[in-house]
Amino acid sequence: MKKLQQIMALAVLLSAVSFGTPVCAQPVDVTVNGQAVAFPDVQPYVDARSQRTLVPVRFVAEKLGLRTQWDAKTGQVTLQNATTTIRLTVGQSIAHVNGKQVQLDTAAAIRNGRTMVPLRFISESFDARIDWNAERNLIVIATAAPKQHSTWLWDASLLLSGQEQERTIEFAAEQQVTSIYLQIDKDIPQAVYQSFMQKAQKRQIKVEALNGRPGWAFPSSHSQIEAFIDWVEAYNAAVAPEERFSGLHFDIEPYVLPEWKSDQTRVVSNWMDSIRLIERRTKANGLRLTLDIPFWLHQVKVPDTRYSLSAWMLEKADAVVIMDYRNSALGNDGIIANAQPILREAGTLGKQVIVGIETAPSAEGAHTTFHSLPTHVLKTELQLAKEKLAQHASYAGFAIHDYNHWTKLKQDSF
Repeated sequence: MKKLQQIMALAVLLSAVSFGTPVCAQPVDVTVNGQAVAFPDVQPYVDARSQRTLVPVRFVAEKLGLRTQWDAKTGQVTLQNATTTIRLTVGQSIAHVNGKQVQLDTAAAIRNGRTMVPLRFISESFDARIDWNAERNLIVIATAAPKQHSTWLWDASLLLSGQEQERTIEFAAEQQVTSIYLQIDKDIPQAVYQSFMQKAQKRQIKVEALNGRPGWAFPSSHSQIEAFIDWVEAYNAAVAPEERFSGLHFDIEPYVLPEWKSDQTRVVSNWMDSIRLIERRTKANGLRLTLDIPFWLHQVKVPDTRYSLSAWMLEKADAVVIMDYRNSALGNDGIIANAQPILREAGTLGKQVIVGIETAPSAEGAHTTFHSLPTHVLKTELQLAKEKLAQHASYAGFAIHDYNHWTKLKQDSF
């Protein structure tokens, strides 16, 4: 899969892309999977005739782990991995991909000794994305992550019954769920978790250890955070690989506390300290870290800066789930519009965003949940949202909150 993603991304590189009307006088920066590409001499530029952006191919290809070869006699550059060979000839607007011709909008060129190639999607079948960040004059290239369908399971006592374990896994498989966020109850015997993990693993479903509460944003709760991480580490060390949690998942929502309104700066600073603790511990144990955050968090700034708190959170985590609790895909306050700011931030940072939606009753209004709507409405709205959100490299799928209420809806698969 990784090789295929690299090939897809490279194929994108070997064609052209129009990013509206870029400002040619400004330098164009490039990132690949969140890593900045350094161009030591020749910089990317916009071709004046075609208005297409061209980049030095070598450095981008190296970021994707591909071999490059230059034939000075023929003016041909070859890029190769174990399964695919791509050849371009300078001055010709045709690339050869495993011997098959691909038409380019703009020919490859030489500038100050560097081979320059145009950027563009060549087909919808290539599951790679290029985003243009106009504010930063930044091209964001990313191979697409496998899309998730996830759900939260808050009541671990359900797993005490072997029959309920089977029912949970069967429901998840029918709904094409790939990840379950399971809240940890330390009173549940270890053998119960082991049994559930084995069943999930057989259906290729990952399970993340979930915990958190609003008060975990404050230093007084750091010992509880440490105890939770200690428990997960000890559990994973004691069981077989197929019985382990795949990551740590935190749902800390201090903005529901009265202190958020009375002293937001202090709450934010404390919340950030808690996340720093979590990040440090997670890096040490190598587990994937996912954070739940509200869709509006980009509007909150890191204290004494203009940097958004959501971008700061993205830097600390491998992925975030944005609680985008709306029951309509379209509109100024719909799922798509609310998700896009953080999706753009994540694209720039090379991180993943799972878009969460609600099926439980909500005191915030009927527009925030699918609780009272027919299941076909849920499916239709998510499909509409997916068509737009999938244009972002950072989009990694949907998460349905929560398992208990989702199962009570009349079911159709995704």
